[in-house]
Formats: sequence, structure tokens, C-alpha cells
Amino acid sequence: MKSLVASLFLINSLAATNAFAASSASTLTLKYFDIRGAAETCRVLLAFGQEEYNDARYKIDPATFQSPEFLDAKKDGDLKMNLNRAPILLTPDGQAIGQSKAIERYLARRFGLMGQTPEDEAIIDCIAEHCRDVKDAARQKGFSAFTKNKTDEEKALARKEWFEDDLPEMLLKIEDSLQETSASGGYSFGNTSTYADVVIWALLRDCFAADVEDTAKAADKCTALNAIADQIASNPGVSKWLSERPESMF
Repeated sequence: MKSLVASLFLINSLAATNAFAASSASTLTLKYFDIRGAAETCRVLLAFGQEEYNDARYKIDPATFQSPEFLDAKKDGDLKMNLNRAPILLTPDGQAIGQSKAIERYLARRFGLMGQTPEDEAIIDCIAEHCRDVKDAARQKGFSAFTKNKTDEEKALARKEWFEDDLPEMLLKIEDSLQETSASGGYSFGNTSTYADVVIWALLRDCFAADVEDTAKAADKCTALNAIADQIASNPGVSKWLSERPESMF
């Protein structure tokens, strides 16, 4: 396992170095760690919009999980717009944007994924926030490998409750709400893909590898949500990104 992580680290380090070196004032630059994490939905939106960008990644030492490049960026003031955190998006005119959700919405507007009116945007945002509620609830349930102050048995019980009871109930509520907003199968709002659809795809399909099967089971009765996730996955730009994106520790 250590040799695999080290190999991935070396491969991704080269990619990250090239991305920083290729930074150009004429393109967007997304700065984040050499993992999927909080920036992956941003990357998927960029793939959906088929816009070239600099995928600048701070290398993480697989032995210590530290990132000297990230620490240097903080010291240099590069991350002030996200309170010395990542991700950061740099626009072609040099404006820095922090907060992953703000970056997601900026990109969604850039690619026409927020509807046509303020009301459209509010509804699309509403659906996306439903999905964020699900992710927040999962964290609060406290069964991940990063959860502290719980035994393995307590985590296992919490995980079982989440995937067998809590998650299916929350997903069915979102499924039911789409009857008020969807005009066609495969879309959460109207009859075209939106930011909310990308967020639904991320919730159902881009979870931790250990959770993919259980998430699919929890969403088994959600035909509308699954159709939306399938629609996003079939987008040419997204499918290309998913087949080519770098391997990641998480």
C-alpha cells in the first residue's frame, strides 16, 4: 500500500509541477491539494464547460500528509481569499475567489448552469443545498475514518444506521421535491442540465470508494436522482475527465 501511495504521489507531483509552471493570465487557475476533496466538483464543472484551465495542485507527502507548497502559498499570501485555506480560483484577470461553493457557483454561472432568472437560480441553489444537507448529516453521524472519540464498533453502528435508514429517507425527500421542479427525466430543474444536477451526481457517484455500493443501495428507489446522475456522467466533457483524472488518495 505504501509503495502504491508513493507511486501515485510521484506521478501527481509531476502533474502539479507542470500545472503551476503553465499558469497563464489568459486562463482560469484552480489551486488545491493533489486530491479530489473539496475541489473535485469544481473540476467536474470545468470539464462540463469544456474550458481549459490550470489544474495547479499542492503536493502532499504521503508519509506525513504535509504539503510544503501549501505552507509556502500561505506564507506568501496566495490564499488570503480563502482564509489561508484551499481551494482558490484565479480568474483570467487575476481575481482570487475562495470558498469551494462560491467557486462552484461562479463556474456554474460562467457555463450557463444557473438558469435564466433570479428565481431559476434560487431553485437550482435550493436543490444543491438539499444535497449539502445530506453531506452535512453524514459528517454529523460520525462514522468516517477521520471521526475521533468513537470506537470502531460505534462507528460501524452509525454507518449502518446512515446507509440503511437516514440516507435513503433524505434522498427520497429530495426525489419527491423534484416533482415540483423537473420538466423532464434526467434533469432536476426544467429540461436542461444545471449546477444542481452536477451536485446530485457528486452526491451519488463521487463518494469515497468504500461508500459507493452502499450509496447506490440507499438511492435504489430514487429513479429521478439516478437518471440525473447518469445524465451528468454521460456528458462528453465529464466522462472524459472521469476517465483521465489523476488517481487520488481520497
